[in-house]
Order: sequence, then structure tokens, then C-alpha cells
Amino acid sequence: MTLAHRTGSILLATLMALLLCNATPSHAESPDALFINMTTDDAHRANMGIGFGYNQLQRGHPLTVFLNDRGVMLAAKANSAAFEQQQKTLAAVIAKGGTVYVCPTCMKHYGLAEADLMPGAKVSNPDLTEKALFSNDARTLSW
Repeated sequence: MTLAHRTGSILLATLMALLLCNATPSHAESPDALFINMTTDDAHRANMGIGFGYNQLQRGHPLTVFLNDRGVMLAAKANSAAFEQQQKTLAAVIAKGGTVYVCPTCMKHYGLAEADLMPGAKVSNPDLTEKALFSNDARTLSW
């Protein structure tokens, strides 16, 4: 093999390696999103789920917490004493750029209105939930 062939092979191998490195986004460029489906108002279980999500948010993963069924009670201002820790963590999620959605059907079932929700919690709808749940590379956990 001539020097020109060896040089060409080395250049081709280097180019291929660079292309492969750039073809796959790094974890820092495109972190997996986390969607937490929170159906409980059990204080311990809620702490586990919301706390887990918040820890992942701090590691750079986009986070959506979807409160539904009895989970909507966690976001009710009237329950701030009973769910003080959960509301503090949900507020931290919101402050850090995470999203907290609350199921409108479940709110209606339990007699909650949008004005009853803690600051930053948003009433969800199918479009919002779909966007978060079915985003590329999303992971889902339920509590």
C-alpha cells in the first residue's frame, strides 16, 4: 500500500469517526424526559414520586408531573397543611422549569376549581398531556 493510500485510509477513518460521534446526540444535548403519573394522595408515596422526579430534573431531565385521580388533592391550596412537603417540592419543580399538570376531570370529581390550585400548577388538557407523555425519549413512571 502506498503512502497516499494509507493517508487516504486514515483520513477516511477519521472522517467516519467524527461523523459517528456527531450522529448520536450526547446525553447533555438531548436528555430523556420524565413523565410522572401521580394518582395518589398518600403522603409517603407522593414524596417518593415527586422527590424522584425532582432529583432527575436537577440532573437535567425535563420533568412533567401529571396529578390525576386522588393526586389532584396534592395541588389544592386548601390542603397545604396536609401536603406541605409535597407542595414545597412541586413548587421547587416548577421553579426549576418542570411542569405540574392537574387533571380537569379529576378536579371536577373532587370539587376543585382552577382557582383552588397552588401557584404554578396548570390545568391539563389532552394536547398538553399528549405532548409531554409522547415526546421523543420520554420515560414514564407511576405512583
